[in-house]
Order: sequence, then structure tokens, then C-alpha cells
Amino acid sequence: MTPAVVAFARWCAAERGAPVDDDYWSLWRWSVRDLSGFWASMWHYFQLGSGYDRPLADERMPGAQWFPGSAVNYVRQLFRAAQDNRPAIIDLSEAGTRVLSWCELRRQAGSFAATLREIGVQSGDRVVGYVPNTAEAVIAFLGTASIGAVWSSCGQDYAAEAAADRFRQLDPVVLVTADGYRHGGQVHDRREAVSALENLLPSVRATIAYQRVGLPVRGLSWETAVTRDVVLEPVDVPFDHPLWILFSSGTTGAPKGIVHGHGGVLLEHLKAMVLHLDLGPGSTFFWYTSPSWMVWNYQVSGLLAGATVICYDGSPSPETLWRIAAEHRVTVLGVSPGFLLACAKAGAEPGADHDLSALSMIGSSGSALPAKSYHWVAEHVSPDVRVVSTSGGTDVVSAFAGGAATVPVVPGELSVPCLGVALDAWDEHGNSVRDTVGELVVTRPMPSMPLRFWNDPDGERYQEAYFRTYPGVWRHGDWITITSRGSVIVHGRSDSTLNRNGVRMGSAEIYRAVENLPEVTEALVIGAEQPDGDYWMPLFVVLAGGLALTDALVARIKAAIREEVSPRHVPDDILAVSAIPYTRTGKKLEVPVKRILQGAPADTAADYLAVDVPDILGWFAGYYARRSTSHAAQLPDPDHRTVPGDGRARQAGR
Repeated sequence: MTPAVVAFARWCAAERGAPVDDDYWSLWRWSVRDLSGFWASMWHYFQLGSGYDRPLADERMPGAQWFPGSAVNYVRQLFRAAQDNRPAIIDLSEAGTRVLSWCELRRQAGSFAATLREIGVQSGDRVVGYVPNTAEAVIAFLGTASIGAVWSSCGQDYAAEAAADRFRQLDPVVLVTADGYRHGGQVHDRREAVSALENLLPSVRATIAYQRVGLPVRGLSWETAVTRDVVLEPVDVPFDHPLWILFSSGTTGAPKGIVHGHGGVLLEHLKAMVLHLDLGPGSTFFWYTSPSWMVWNYQVSGLLAGATVICYDGSPSPETLWRIAAEHRVTVLGVSPGFLLACAKAGAEPGADHDLSALSMIGSSGSALPAKSYHWVAEHVSPDVRVVSTSGGTDVVSAFAGGAATVPVVPGELSVPCLGVALDAWDEHGNSVRDTVGELVVTRPMPSMPLRFWNDPDGERYQEAYFRTYPGVWRHGDWITITSRGSVIVHGRSDSTLNRNGVRMGSAEIYRAVENLPEVTEALVIGAEQPDGDYWMPLFVVLAGGLALTDALVARIKAAIREEVSPRHVPDDILAVSAIPYTRTGKKLEVPVKRILQGAPADTAADYLAVDVPDILGWFAGYYARRSTSHAAQLPDPDHRTVPGDGRARQAGR
């Protein structure tokens, strides 16, 4: 069967006169040299919406103007791919399975849209979901987007205050939520958190609630919201009309709301789903994810390709995910690098224990995937299953680099830059480099780059986030190597943003929870990619006078983070230190400490003259040396005590 990317290339050559052949690299080179030609070809190949003036009217970054004069709707395009003989959504929980047909998905989305209109929701209003990963979340999003309202979501593992830090910025008019979820055999009743969240969102006019675990709920019931037979009538909106708002936390301040538009997401996700993942009618797409993460939005877009998508909100144990893949004939399975590492450590044999004959690809995202995981899949799953590691982000709700069906996979590398992505690696002087580490940059615009940040009227925060280092060029904040073959090796974050299993988190949220404890004077958290592909997130605390880091205090710190932020934020290790290093201007040295704990010499990681307590950098360097030579979790240090954190959060991505 001809891969979709080859079929597209042949169409571009025959119908658009593109200078391409079946070779991926000729298609990629054309896609970044002739942005207008490539994206116009995408528009016509997938038959999107009404006409347009020009594909790319202004190439400035930020501020590129795509397809002015056009009108589209994500939801209209999605249902053009409907398959009458296939399920749209398979909804799985630890208690059972539901199957939703395309017809029923359309009906419920139409009824939900009508309910929103009755509440008074208008185009541009915000609807937010505090939800587990369920079919209801997808339906609510589709109903919202169909009328031009704007969706934003957050998983229920987030505490009410953490969810409110995101949602109250948006002044939402409707809250969609559930009674709770099941995880690891336990029922998590989230009704109190929902009530607390309602109190923190005074702009909400109505709450629509559904039962996931069978508990009574308040507000407008889900059954009432979706019970009617109403024709779904998506409203066409301008190309850059907001579709959803995703949140990516920086190192200080409130989480940033990143606004993406209907048209940009449509183009990028059709490209990703069809041309890179090779999804289509007959495919089943399952990526273990949460509504807090961009991969949830990414997976929903599998419906654009006519694929069946699986929603699952339970525990991602190795046995469970492989069983799901086997029972539901999953074609593309997405997991984290930590999951594959956990499978290897547990001695899992999924290829021998399950019928995975339908599986053609395993996708991995969230952090760099080590070469040994590629080999493990070949030996313990199947040598015929492609392992495709991707690198992208919430910022563009898409990938910069990943795989292509016609390009060989090299363990430890991302095979190709994605189509339409002018990816490069630059040194500190803005010079392009090959076969050596550089900053990940994108030198020409992508349609799914943010329209703007929420509550950033002059664009200053947006400019600062991506364009301050290299004016007019997107700097993402990752270290990469682009090889002379064109493949990409990802080395991890070049800034201090925490990135656990693909979900970026702000250190400010952790500091708020921990530093409110009377026993803790101040704290420092970093996330460091490890040589074996793991991700280590330690928390360093300075304790109030004379206190020791006892088991009870460790438990209090972990509980505060888990309850006030989320289980995902619980650190792997907690250590007591005598001081936290700051710059002379009062900024915590998160990036220099991260570099030291990845092996950089202390005197090159930071300017000692700019540090208020320079000697503490020597302690971090010593700690790195001891940790790197020790195979034990407890390091031999009489003055500083290491306490294991919640490893479950790292493995499960929760």
C-alpha cells in the first residue's frame, strides 16, 4: 500500500507542478523553500473551506498572516472524514468500555452546541473542561468549536487552585466537568474540587456535569445537554479565529495561555495525522494522554483522518496499555519514553503475551527516547513495528521533527524534520551548525504558531518567549543536533522549564505549595534529562532554623504538592540544602543548577560573581559527582539527606 506521504507528493507534482518526487527529502526541501506553494497544496489536497486571497500574506515572525479571506471550521472538516462502518471513539475506563459511532458523536456534539447556545454562549466565549480523558470531553470540545466558542481543558488530577490559575484568566462562561475518575483501582471523587473550582471562577454561568464513576452531580446534567436530536451545523470562522487555548507554564508567574486558531491547527494536524503518522480510515489511534497535555488535542485530530481514537483515563501499567492495543487492534500507539523504560525494567514481553499484529507504529513524545528503547521494541514487541520519536510542543500544538514512512529509523534519532518546518540548529551567534549541539530554531513561520498569548495585548510576553534571542526567528528552548543525514537528536531543554512526560510545568506552582509550609524557607526545583533517557526532577529545600528533613516532613511536602498542584508535580527526590543560589538581582539559578546536575563544571555553568552564595554551587557539583558514581538511591552524605520521591508519577505520567 502506498504511504500517504508518497501519494501526496505525487499529487503535488501532477496537480500543482511541484518539483518533487517520491523521496521524502525532495518534498521537505520544497515544503520549506516554497511555503506558499506547499501550504496551498495542503489546502487543496484536503479540500478545506472557502477560498482565500493568498496562502501567506505576511511572513513576519511573530505576526505571519495565513490564508486571509478564508473561512473554515475544524469541526466541519472533522466530520467530512466520518466512517459509517467504523467507531469514532472507543471510551475505556478501568470499569468498562463504551463505543461511540460517528453518527452518535455528531448527534451529541450537535445537541451540546444547541445547549451552549441556549445558555447564551456566543462565538469567542470560552468554555472550559475540568475533565478526565473521556468521550464526553471530546464531544464538549467539538460542540464548543462548532459554534466558534473557544475550548480549554485541564485534567482532574490538577488541584482546583491549579486549574483555576489557568481558567480564571479566560473568564469562562461554561464549565464542563465530571464526578471523578478511576486510577489504579481506586475511585477519585472530584466533586469537592469541582465545587472549589466553581467558587474560583465567578464568570461561569453554568456547569455541565457528567458521571464517570457513578456519583451524584450538581448542575446541568450531561444527559440533558446531549439528549436531543439536533443537526450539527458548524459555523465557518476566519482562518485565525481561536479554536482552543492551551497552557504552558514558564518558570515564574501564572501559566501562559497559548491561543491557536482553527485554520492553523487544521493544516498542521492533517499533515501530522495523514502524512506523518499515516493514519486513515481503518486506523485505530491510541495515545496515552491527559486533557492537560497537547497530545490530547493531537489525538482528537486523529478523527480528521477518519481514524478511530481511544480515550482512556485509567492507570497506564505496562500490562494494561499492551492489552488495550491488542484487544482494540490499535494501529498507532503513543506512549512516553518512561513507559518503555518501565516495560524493559519490568521484563515485559508484549509481543509474546499479546496479539499486536495490527500495530504498525509506536510513537514516543515528552522527552528524548534513548536508543536502547528502539532495540527493546524490536526484540520484545516486533521488529516490524516502527518506533517514531517526535519533538514538538504545546507552543505549536504539533511536531517539529518526527518520522516518515519512507525514511529509515535510526535508534536514538528523529528521522526527519516535519514537512513545512524550516528546522535548524544554531549556535549562540546565530550560525547554522551540523553534527554538533545547537539551539532548536524555526526560521520560517508555521501555520500553528500561536495567534497570541492570552492577556498579552502588546505581544511582549510572546516576543520574549520565542523571539528575543534571535529576532524574527523562533527559538524553542531545546538543545538538538541535526546530523549530516538530516536526522535530529534531541538533548533536552535549554531553559529551566520543567518537562515531565511532555507536560510542561512551571516551577512557580511548586514553589507556591512548598514555600507556604512553615517548615520550608525556600525551595528550588529543576528537571534534568538523563543519559539513559529518564527524566529526573529533584526538589531542594532550605528548612527553617534547626529543623531536619524527617520522613514526616517529606510526606507533608509531597502532600502539599500533590493536593495543591497535582500528583504529576511531585518530585523524584527531596533534599535539604543550606542555601538556594540567586543572582544578585534576586532570580533563582534554575538553569545553572540544572546544567551542573547534568555534568557541567560549576565555574562554567554560572558566573560566581553574579551569585549571592557562590559556595553552594560547589555543593551541587559535589552532589552530582556522588550521584553519578552511586547506584543507590540514598547517597552517602552526612549533611544532606536524599529522600525518594513519588516514582509512580514519573512512570505513569500522572
